[in-house]
Amino acid sequence: MATYLVKRLILLVPTLFGIILLNFIIVQFAPGGPVENTIAKLQGISVQSTERVSGGNIDSMQNQIQSLSSETIYVGAHGLDPEIIKEIEKMYGFDKPPHVRFIGMVKNYLFFDFGNSFFQDKKVIDLIKDKLPVSISLGLWTTLLVYLISIPLGISKAVRDGEKFDVWSSALVILGNAIPSFLFAILLIIIFAGGRYLDLFPLRGIVSDDWSELSSFKKIGDYLWHITLPILSLVIGGFAGLTMLTKNSFLDQINQHYVITARAKGLKEKKILYGHIFRNAMLIVIAGFPNAFIGILFTGALLTEVIFSLDGLGLLGFESAINRDYPVMFATLYIFTLFGLLMNILGDLVITLIDPRIDFETR
Repeated sequence: MATYLVKRLILLVPTLFGIILLNFIIVQFAPGGPVENTIAKLQGISVQSTERVSGGNIDSMQNQIQSLSSETIYVGAHGLDPEIIKEIEKMYGFDKPPHVRFIGMVKNYLFFDFGNSFFQDKKVIDLIKDKLPVSISLGLWTTLLVYLISIPLGISKAVRDGEKFDVWSSALVILGNAIPSFLFAILLIIIFAGGRYLDLFPLRGIVSDDWSELSSFKKIGDYLWHITLPILSLVIGGFAGLTMLTKNSFLDQINQHYVITARAKGLKEKKILYGHIFRNAMLIVIAGFPNAFIGILFTGALLTEVIFSLDGLGLLGFESAINRDYPVMFATLYIFTLFGLLMNILGDLVITLIDPRIDFETR
């Protein structure tokens, strides 16, 4: 197993490099960029951006380090002094050739040095540290609840395959699979937080404004009060796939020869189910855990964070993409990819613990 782990860890390097390189190339051909945005602000096209580059913020923006960019030919630059355009390019580090910027970025990423955000006057690593707890909180709670609901429900559906319980529960599963999480989020807000019907939960934020002044017990209660609706929307939209995976996995094992042999020996059904079938059937479920967790953590929670105004990594990545804040974009991509690859390795380790017969060394 040690040799397998070393191989997987070594493969992390070219995988990360390839993903970053591919996205870097795509960005070169993407229209717009921080330089174009700044030129538009100076020309009065964007009020918010003009405010950002006027006054005291211009000094801090000049100190921001190099990152990635699209081409340096800007349609919106007509009418501005070329010297001003050159200063703007230098301010964002776009006065250097693309390959020089890419090499410098890769060197910095080796030491987790992501530079500064173009528009938030803050180090990218500090932004990620600030936002990460919110996303981790949503991801862990949602994944835990999804597995606690889906696995028992999938087992029950497999045991009662074709019965009334299987039929009506399949209707719920189909409904949960057909409707995306963000629609559930909107529906929950309208019913439980909008004030039109019920006003039981807050509309936004993960804690109240006076959270720091509350007692420890009230802090926990306030936190749970705020995350109830976001997590509920993610759970409703995420349990369907895992439920059907669990059911089909158990159905595949129920008719295996070792199960028939166990029944012939007179073992009770519960003993057969949880003592023999469970371990074999759960392999495929556990193998999908890393992808499920990453999907919930960084993808599924994106619109949920926007809808409930939760200041997490999903919202940060979305806003950085809209604003062409390339240091933040590539840093979040790097973190997401690295975390996903490590979770896949962890999934392999868990599989070998559950079933020691599986040997990755021979692969």
